[in-house]
Amino acid sequence: MPYLARLLSRSRRLFLALVKVMLPVMIAVKIGQELGWIDAIARAIAPAMGWLGLPAEAGMIWVTGVFVGVYAAIGALIGFAPTLEMSVAQFSALAAMILFAHGIPVEQAIVRRAGASFWITAALRIGAALGYGAAVTAFCRFTGLLAEPVSLGWLQASAAAGGGAGEGWGPWLWGTAMSLAATFGIIVSLLVLLDVLERTGVTRRITAAMSPVLRVSGLAPAAAPVTTVGVLLGLTYGGALIIEEAERQRFAARTRFLALAWLSLSHSLIEDTLLFLALGADVWVVLVGRVLLTMAIVAALAAMLREPDARPGPLDVRAG
Repeated sequence: MPYLARLLSRSRRLFLALVKVMLPVMIAVKIGQELGWIDAIARAIAPAMGWLGLPAEAGMIWVTGVFVGVYAAIGALIGFAPTLEMSVAQFSALAAMILFAHGIPVEQAIVRRAGASFWITAALRIGAALGYGAAVTAFCRFTGLLAEPVSLGWLQASAAAGGGAGEGWGPWLWGTAMSLAATFGIIVSLLVLLDVLERTGVTRRITAAMSPVLRVSGLAPAAAPVTTVGVLLGLTYGGALIIEEAERQRFAARTRFLALAWLSLSHSLIEDTLLFLALGADVWVVLVGRVLLTMAIVAALAAMLREPDARPGPLDVRAG
């Protein structure tokens, strides 16, 4: 019982924090739908989304994630759920794009405080998101993989209960309440899973396994442990640790930049990945491929920055 009480208390705090982000976005999507703004914006960005092999609505969802965060993007997804049709490949590509580039204003401010350029790391994230999304959809379209329609599950069910755009605010409010209730259930499940992974030692084994992977991409061994924390749990945690360790161990500019590039491209691999897997994304796209691309990008950056740490390179972390 004490464990359940702590679990519910933690879930409630996290849920309330998330609702502050999700609910305004959901309301904005509904208002935009009622006024016809969403259709106009979707038509404006449809060519770009078509180039990526995604429906126009995906652009609104991704842009919301870029500026606000993962849960805001999910809030926008809930708003579009009644009419959104995607294959597993398309949804997985969109999920990976959100995971690559989300919460840019806040997260890259942390990165800049830790010692890397806001603009360079933001460009890395957005470029990786667009390129990877296009590559996934093109590859799956060519091979026929993941072509089955994605099952939005609880999102679709709650949307059906609440009605779509144009059916009034009463049904929408009921459907939204059902969606938020389901979101709380997923949060509880994720916290239980994370606790099980920690108690069984799986998290520690994952951390030990990640350190060599980070070093292979060119990251200095001294920075690998703190980077691993951020990769697994989130950029905020990892960025804070790098700020502390950089001052204590006097990390060179090159080391800080490569570590923060890793964190910018791939972080919170456990929680955020599990969230999109629960929504129907493919693990090979949102986890394996994303990590491999991150390794390749960071390895390329490490090769470009061969100069001694004392000499500023073309991607000097102090720029911007």
